[in-house]
Amino acid sequence: QRSDKVFSIMKNQVVSNIGEFNSQAITNTVWAYAKMGYSDPKLFNVISGEAMKKLDTFNNQGIANTLWAYAKAGHSSPQL
Repeated sequence: QRSDKVFSIMKNQVVSNIGEFNSQAITNTVWAYAKMGYSDPKLFNVISGEAMKKLDTFNNQGIANTLWAYAKAGHSSPQL
């Protein structure tokens, strides 16, 4: 069971601190949101922007999991 209030609070923290996330944190975060069925356009846009900045630090599994999360959430991100 998910709590939209908790996800919303966490989203605000992610958006505020995304610059501090490494590739693994980016992947884990977007994967968790998608797995729980929580898709927020602002969040997913912020995450994709940071993922692109750090793309060279992602391993193949991280790239695959991140792309899966965007597909699962139904969020289009042409830059990814």
